[in-house]
Amino acid sequence: MIPPRTNGRTSLGELARLFVKLGTVAFGGPAAHIAMMREEVVRRRGWLTEAEFLDYLGATNLIPGPNSTELAIHIGHARGGWRGLLVAGACFILPATLIVGVIAWAYVRYGQLPAIVALFVGVKPVVIAIVLQALWALGRTAVKSWVLAILGIVALAASAAGLNELTVLLGTGIAAWVVGIGVGLTRPGAVSAVAFPVVSVGSVAGAAVSASLSILFVTFLKIGAVLFGSGYVLLAFLRADFVQRLGWLTERQLLDAVAVGQVTPGPVFTTATFVGALTAGWRGAIVATAGIFLPAFVFVALSGPLVPRLRRSAAAGLVLDGVNVASLALMAVVTWQLARAAVVDLPTAGMALLSLLLLLRFRVNSVWLVGGGALLGLLLPR
Repeated sequence: MIPPRTNGRTSLGELARLFVKLGTVAFGGPAAHIAMMREEVVRRRGWLTEAEFLDYLGATNLIPGPNSTELAIHIGHARGGWRGLLVAGACFILPATLIVGVIAWAYVRYGQLPAIVALFVGVKPVVIAIVLQALWALGRTAVKSWVLAILGIVALAASAAGLNELTVLLGTGIAAWVVGIGVGLTRPGAVSAVAFPVVSVGSVAGAAVSASLSILFVTFLKIGAVLFGSGYVLLAFLRADFVQRLGWLTERQLLDAVAVGQVTPGPVFTTATFVGALTAGWRGAIVATAGIFLPAFVFVALSGPLVPRLRRSAAAGLVLDGVNVASLALMAVVTWQLARAAVVDLPTAGMALLSLLLLLRFRVNSVWLVGGGALLGLLLPR
């Protein structure tokens, strides 16, 4: 049973403890991070209602940058104001940055990745179960009518067919508003109330700067400010800038960098930490990490205060309802893609089913499940 909404503010220490923990154990990419955050802040602590959580999730999908990190920043702002915003975001990013930094040091010294594949083999089926539980719970809140159910199915089909993520989100939001007008839920002119800062920044990385650290920072600042989508989209940006334009990385180093971001806990954008360490040592790791995550803090600071006001507007509420079901459709497509790679034999299928049973029937904390999956991954024969 989900506890009622906890009113008031959350201490900065409690925010820090939660997001350091999540940043340390949240394997599996943004879909898994979102599922774990939902369990912690909605089901276990009652910091947000399901509806509030969905609104913030929808908002993160309308701005560039790493969705799960931006959701952590939104939660921090909602529970701790501006200081909470900074604490939650920084604490979610920091553990992954340190882990990736250590891996980058080992990579530079020994010329290969540490043996972490076996661990991740056991974690991935557990992640599938965690995300499925979250999708079921959030879907029951998001799908408020048959219209939203149909729009969600259309968004699911469009995403599976490869349509651009932002197009799916905005198209579904606008469709929800148009249908709302048709049934008399709002006035046509009222849609002007919705004003998320969907930002597109020009390629500032071409500016003349002399120091390599400056180039590194500005390049990652640009990427963080304009990137919508998954780690695979990040791969395209990194290749264009660091392999083709600057020539600082080889193709193999780039693929290794993205692999490290995918298989370590926390934000996938910590790939930037690895790239920075390879190109400019520990200073480069710090500069690259700061550059790619800084836009997320700025965009959330600008859009966060608008979310509760948008929900109070009939027109903007309709758009947000549409964006919410589209966000879950995108999450479902990513989960399907991840499941095809995670559940590859009987042991991994058994781990996924057992994890789902423990989550739904016994409400086991996902952190313990991730730890158990990692241990089984190390023990399974390869």
